[in-house]
Amino acid sequence: MICRGSNNYGPYQYPEKLIPLMILNAIHGDPLPVYGDGQQVRNWLHVSDFCAGIGHVLAHGTSGEVYNVGGPDECVNLEVVERIIALTGADKSLLTYVDDRPGHDRRYSLGSEKVKALGWEAKVRFEEGLAETVAWYQENAWWWEPIRSGDYREYYERQYGSSLG
Repeated sequence: MICRGSNNYGPYQYPEKLIPLMILNAIHGDPLPVYGDGQQVRNWLHVSDFCAGIGHVLAHGTSGEVYNVGGPDECVNLEVVERIIALTGADKSLLTYVDDRPGHDRRYSLGSEKVKALGWEAKVRFEEGLAETVAWYQENAWWWEPIRSGDYREYYERQYGSSLG
């Protein structure tokens, strides 16, 4: 069986991804780089739901089948960043538009009908999960501070330029 997940988020996510990147930059007062016009649409799935979805497929799925495990909510990237600004109390002026990546998907979402037919459904709504994720990063600097100061710094500068952080 193959499980394909939509965009995951939650605690312990490496800060190169949109949600932890924006949370940590907001916490530090660093620019919040948004690709292009920020109107890219993503389907968000809390990591605990993805794990539960995989377990459900293992217990109830059919060998050789492919299952898309998607979240219950779609959201435009700019709206995600604006929610993070509100949750962290960051200054809205940190929002910085950067050139879009070549080939950047305008919409990335999965149809989860097949896994839902097995009786699985995501439980964590995006608004609730995002608030919990922001709180986790705010409370667990011991985990992410060493990451932000190592090789990640080089990656960040290559991706966004040294002028952003």
